[in-house]
Amino acid sequence: MGFFKKLKESIASKTESVTNVFKEGLAKTRTALVERVEELITRRKKIDEEFYEELEEILIGADVGVNTVMDLIDDLRAEVKKRRIEDAAQLQPVLSEKLVGLLGGDQDNGLRMAEEGITVILFVGVNGVGKTTTIGKLAHRFKSEGKSVLLAAGDTFRAGAIEQLEVWGQRVGVDVIRQQSGSDPAAVMFDAVQAAKQRKVDVLLCDTAGRLQNKNNLMEELNKIFRVIQREIPGAPHEVLLVLDANTGQNALSQAKLFGEKSGVTGLVLTKLDSTAKGGIVIAIRHELSLPVKFVGLGEKMEDLQQFDSEQFVHALFAGLIRDQETRDGEE
Repeated sequence: MGFFKKLKESIASKTESVTNVFKEGLAKTRTALVERVEELITRRKKIDEEFYEELEEILIGADVGVNTVMDLIDDLRAEVKKRRIEDAAQLQPVLSEKLVGLLGGDQDNGLRMAEEGITVILFVGVNGVGKTTTIGKLAHRFKSEGKSVLLAAGDTFRAGAIEQLEVWGQRVGVDVIRQQSGSDPAAVMFDAVQAAKQRKVDVLLCDTAGRLQNKNNLMEELNKIFRVIQREIPGAPHEVLLVLDANTGQNALSQAKLFGEKSGVTGLVLTKLDSTAKGGIVIAIRHELSLPVKFVGLGEKMEDLQQFDSEQFVHALFAGLIRDQETRDGEE
């Protein structure tokens, strides 16, 4: 059975609506990556040094990442030699197969929830990446699952951050625990945890300040927040999600490395994938870091924050290519 047939069968059980969300959300990346690869294969026909150089440029342009691209090209060279592939068209399924491998297959991308009591999820990340919006959308997701939710406005540093979270709270219909701007974030978290206990809520979502990731005071502040939460709820926070803007490409990868080393990050959320041609950054992050991508933002609507799914991601990118391969298989 061919790779594309296997891929199609593996996602046959997925819902069409979710597939469409991924397809629409990754349209720009598909144009930048897959369509350009197809054009290269059609135009060049032969696999030579110039072919590999152009392929490298396309992959790096889609922010797959230099290190990841070098590893991928080395793998392709070895596979071409091993299978004695000469025609560039035969490389399409091999490349797709390698990209699936880089995405890590069934790496754990589900949220870790408390076995009983309150689940606490902490959000970190620099300003402007869509952190507050992500919290609002995740609150909506939990509410639609029938869970009770509370928000903690721990970003007391940025002007307007508390009010922005309150707007989301009103939209979703959940309460926000807050203090005045400039207050101690750890004190806000203490209040939020006490309120969550009293109200017996299922999930507490905590915002934090998003100052530059290399500032020691921010990391000290995060450590203080950790200590307060852990003292009040043993085992919490259950997740520390780093929110990254996919538009920033390699800068997002740098942020992930810095935050991952210093703040106990357990998973990533990649926002604004729908508005960038640099969706290849998902592949770079999965390849270079051991952190799972938990959610991706694929649009403006509340429902457009989707749990990351490697198969959905690949299918959305290679949908046209899969159909073309099936047509060729049918003709043989």
